Amino acid sequence: MLRLRRRSICSVVLLAASLSCVNAGESFPFGSELMLDTEPLHRSKRVPMIQIEEDGSASIDLWCSSLRAQATVGDGSIAIVPAPAANAAPEPSCEPDRQARDAELLTALAQVTAWRRSGEVVELTGPKPLRFRQMTN
Repeated sequence: MLRLRRRSICSVVLLAASLSCVNAGESFPFGSELMLDTEPLHRSKRVPMIQIEEDGSASIDLWCSSLRAQATVGDGSIAIVPAPAANAAPEPSCEPDRQARDAELLTALAQVTAWRRSGEVVELTGPKPLRFRQMTN
């Protein structure tokens, strides 16, 4: 009887520990730089990134420009409201193709409605799914 009780207690403790690890792995990585899972464009080393703080403030670095945003993150849900595009002045040497990609990415970010995390990968779901990798350097 005592042996069965110990096994039961150990099983409950192990189950609770494993559940806490699963939940911790799925939390949103507030304050972390998230890099778009894509290659840099021709003649550029820059890749878009987003960083969302716990208070909802966010910074978005696009192919050509950077801007601020406001994000609301819940359990699996997310909404991103970028600052007006007029506040995002592109670099003077930014090519029209890169500027067009900025507009596309900004539109996609504004349309995301859900998020999912698997390790260092954060997927934002909307009409156009976006995949980001958490920077761990």
